[in-house]
Amino acid sequence: MAITLVNPDGLPKIDAYRQVAVATGSKLVFIAGQVAWDADGATVGEGDLAAQVEQCYLNVATALAAAGGSFSDVAKLTVYVVDWTPDKMPLFGEGVARAAAKLGDTPVPPGTLVGVAALDVPEHLVEVEATAVID
Repeated sequence: MAITLVNPDGLPKIDAYRQVAVATGSKLVFIAGQVAWDADGATVGEGDLAAQVEQCYLNVATALAAAGGSFSDVAKLTVYVVDWTPDKMPLFGEGVARAAAKLGDTPVPPGTLVGVAALDVPEHLVEVEATAVID
Protein backbone atom coordinates (compact mmCIF):
# COMPACT_ATOMS: atom_id res chain seq x y z
CA MET A 1 0.00 0.00 0.00
CA ALA A 2 1.43 3.38 -1.02
CA ILE A 3 -0.29 5.51 1.65
CA THR A 4 -0.08 5.23 5.43
CA LEU A 5 -2.54 7.48 7.28
CA VAL A 6 -1.51 8.76 10.71
CA ASN A 7 -2.87 10.90 13.55
CA PRO A 8 0.42 11.81 15.26
CA ASP A 9 0.72 12.54 18.97
CA GLY A 10 0.48 16.26 19.63
CA LEU A 11 -2.26 16.86 17.02
CA PRO A 12 -6.01 16.47 17.58
CA LYS A 13 -7.49 13.04 16.85
CA ILE A 14 -10.22 13.75 14.30
CA ASP A 15 -12.49 10.87 13.28
CA ALA A 16 -13.44 12.31 9.89
CA TYR A 17 -9.85 12.23 8.55
CA ARG A 18 -6.22 11.62 9.48
CA GLN A 19 -3.79 14.50 9.93
CA VAL A 20 -0.90 13.01 7.91
CA ALA A 21 -0.52 10.80 4.85
CA VAL A 22 2.89 9.22 4.27
CA ALA A 23 3.32 8.27 0.60
CA THR A 24 5.76 5.62 -0.58
CA GLY A 25 4.38 4.80 -4.04
CA SER A 26 5.78 5.80 -7.38
CA LYS A 27 2.84 7.08 -9.44
CA LEU A 28 1.23 10.43 -8.56
CA VAL A 29 -2.39 10.87 -9.59
CA PHE A 30 -4.13 14.23 -9.55
CA ILE A 31 -7.93 14.06 -9.80
CA ALA A 32 -9.70 17.18 -11.05
CA GLY A 33 -12.47 18.54 -8.88
CA GLN A 34 -15.45 16.19 -9.17
CA VAL A 35 -18.97 17.55 -8.94
CA ALA A 36 -22.31 15.73 -8.62
CA TRP A 37 -22.63 14.74 -12.27
CA ASP A 38 -23.54 11.24 -13.32
CA ALA A 39 -21.85 9.59 -16.31
CA ASP A 40 -24.24 11.41 -18.67
CA GLY A 41 -23.45 14.86 -17.23
CA ALA A 42 -26.76 15.22 -15.35
CA THR A 43 -26.63 16.72 -11.85
CA VAL A 44 -27.42 14.20 -9.11
CA GLY A 45 -29.25 15.39 -5.97
CA GLU A 46 -30.10 18.95 -6.91
CA GLY A 47 -30.52 20.86 -3.63
CA ASP A 48 -29.41 17.83 -1.56
CA LEU A 49 -25.93 18.27 -0.05
CA ALA A 50 -25.64 14.66 1.18
CA ALA A 51 -26.58 13.24 -2.24
CA GLN A 52 -24.10 15.53 -3.99
CA VAL A 53 -21.28 14.69 -1.58
CA GLU A 54 -21.97 10.99 -2.17
CA GLN A 55 -21.86 11.43 -5.96
CA CYS A 56 -18.65 13.49 -5.79
CA TYR A 57 -16.90 10.79 -3.75
CA LEU A 58 -18.16 8.08 -6.12
CA ASN A 59 -16.85 10.10 -9.06
CA VAL A 60 -13.45 10.44 -7.37
CA ALA A 61 -13.45 6.66 -6.86
CA THR A 62 -14.23 6.14 -10.56
CA ALA A 63 -11.35 8.41 -11.54
CA LEU A 64 -9.02 6.60 -9.12
CA ALA A 65 -10.01 3.23 -10.55
CA ALA A 66 -9.19 4.48 -14.06
CA ALA A 67 -5.67 5.23 -12.78
CA GLY A 68 -5.39 1.80 -11.15
CA GLY A 69 -6.11 2.98 -7.61
CA SER A 70 -8.75 3.38 -4.92
CA PHE A 71 -9.48 5.63 -1.95
CA SER A 72 -6.80 3.77 0.01
CA ASP A 73 -4.28 5.46 -2.31
CA VAL A 74 -5.50 9.02 -1.65
CA ALA A 75 -2.95 11.23 0.07
CA LYS A 76 -5.07 14.43 0.18
CA LEU A 77 -8.63 15.58 -0.49
CA THR A 78 -9.78 19.14 -0.96
CA VAL A 79 -13.53 19.76 -0.68
CA TYR A 80 -15.27 22.97 -1.73
CA VAL A 81 -18.78 23.53 -0.34
CA VAL A 82 -21.08 26.36 -1.40
CA ASP A 83 -22.21 28.62 1.48
CA TRP A 84 -20.55 26.37 4.08
CA THR A 85 -21.67 26.66 7.69
CA PRO A 86 -20.83 24.18 10.48
CA ASP A 87 -24.48 23.09 10.75
CA LYS A 88 -24.05 21.41 7.33
CA MET A 89 -21.50 18.94 8.75
CA PRO A 90 -24.09 16.19 9.47
CA LEU A 91 -25.26 16.29 5.82
CA PHE A 92 -21.67 16.26 4.62
CA GLY A 93 -20.90 13.29 6.87
CA GLU A 94 -24.01 11.46 5.69
CA GLY A 95 -22.90 11.80 2.07
CA VAL A 96 -19.41 10.52 2.87
CA ALA A 97 -20.87 7.59 4.84
CA ARG A 98 -23.20 6.63 1.97
CA ALA A 99 -20.30 6.71 -0.49
CA ALA A 100 -18.13 4.69 1.91
CA ALA A 101 -20.86 2.04 2.21
CA LYS A 102 -21.05 1.71 -1.59
CA LEU A 103 -17.26 1.67 -1.98
CA GLY A 104 -16.53 -0.64 0.93
CA ASP A 105 -13.83 1.81 2.01
CA THR A 106 -13.99 4.72 4.44
CA PRO A 107 -12.18 7.69 2.88
CA VAL A 108 -10.22 9.35 5.72
CA PRO A 109 -7.11 10.88 4.13
CA PRO A 110 -5.96 14.33 5.19
CA GLY A 111 -8.47 16.84 3.89
CA THR A 112 -9.29 20.49 3.65
CA LEU A 113 -12.86 21.77 3.51
CA VAL A 114 -13.25 25.24 2.01
CA GLY A 115 -16.44 27.29 1.96
CA VAL A 116 -16.99 29.03 -1.37
CA ALA A 117 -19.57 31.44 -2.77
CA ALA A 118 -20.35 29.37 -5.86
CA LEU A 119 -19.15 26.61 -8.17
CA ASP A 120 -19.19 26.25 -11.95
CA VAL A 121 -22.88 25.36 -12.22
CA PRO A 122 -25.46 26.97 -9.92
CA GLU A 123 -27.00 23.65 -8.81
CA HIS A 124 -23.63 22.23 -7.71
CA LEU A 125 -23.22 22.42 -3.94
CA VAL A 126 -19.87 20.60 -3.55
CA GLU A 127 -16.72 19.74 -5.46
CA VAL A 128 -14.05 17.22 -4.38
CA GLU A 129 -10.51 16.95 -5.73
CA ALA A 130 -7.92 14.34 -4.80
CA THR A 131 -4.23 13.60 -4.94
CA ALA A 132 -3.23 9.94 -4.81
CA VAL A 133 -0.02 7.93 -4.80
CA ILE A 134 -0.13 4.46 -6.32
CA ASP A 135 2.53 1.73 -6.15
